[in-house]
Amino acid sequence: MKLALKVDVDTDRGTRIGVPNMLVDCQRFEVPACFLFSLGPDQTGRAITRVFRPGFFQKVSRTSVVKLYGVRTLLNGTLLPAPHIGRRNTDVMRRVRDAGFEVGIHCHNHYRWQDYVQKMPLPEIHEEFLAARTEFFRVFGTQAQTAGAPGWQSNARSRQVYDDAGLLYASDTRGAFPFFPRVEGRVFKTLEIPSTLPTFDELLGRPEYPVERIVPHYLSRLREDTLNVITVHAEIEGMGHRALFQQLLSACRERKVQFVRLDAFARELLEHRAAIPVCDQRMAEIDGRSGTVAVQVN
Repeated sequence: MKLALKVDVDTDRGTRIGVPNMLVDCQRFEVPACFLFSLGPDQTGRAITRVFRPGFFQKVSRTSVVKLYGVRTLLNGTLLPAPHIGRRNTDVMRRVRDAGFEVGIHCHNHYRWQDYVQKMPLPEIHEEFLAARTEFFRVFGTQAQTAGAPGWQSNARSRQVYDDAGLLYASDTRGAFPFFPRVEGRVFKTLEIPSTLPTFDELLGRPEYPVERIVPHYLSRLREDTLNVITVHAEIEGMGHRALFQQLLSACRERKVQFVRLDAFARELLEHRAAIPVCDQRMAEIDGRSGTVAVQVN
């Protein structure tokens, strides 16, 4: 069984504390991972507007958001200034790259993309992603080859922006296997490698998933006929639930799960581009998450 690890880094605190922790853990278990960075202002506090989404309060109560993210982070961009993540954490980001891990773009402004990309016209999405690409180049000195959207928020306009950027691949959806996305009747050329497994925060705190059952549940979900992809978060697996993350990596190693790099997998897959299927992408609700996300429609 093959498993790829995608690390979403949402906040300044997650970059400063969670990323170094996850770097140590991945090195300890010899696990490759793709770290996707938020590169602009941390306006996490403004996400309070999500209280109007169905299921938001339920998720907040069972995942202990305040404990995981910290009060300071939850005030960023409201009562406190929004720290610029890229400029404050350049050394941390470069340390990840220098350790041999894949790096890519999560976003420029996490709050802005997750909450407003569905309403933004094409020029605004282009400007937002260009800001992320510009900061990525400043930090790493190379162009980003991959991106994964905050909150799995994707549409035809953001897909156009990805195509224009010439990305190797993207990971913006929840699905079952790699595909070329068709949105609003249009097929886009950037390969999509979806997250196939639930995230920790979609399981934590639910009576049917007590902590001691979470790692076994992940192992039971692994498939042999496709690449398994799990999205983890620097703020969750790298901080408040680091021990559980370590247990998962250890269990996978004991199970002889083969960890793979997403960029290497994408390049290998694109050598046989004609064999990659085209699938529709639409917005839908998924178990354990409030609001809607981009999903693969087989």
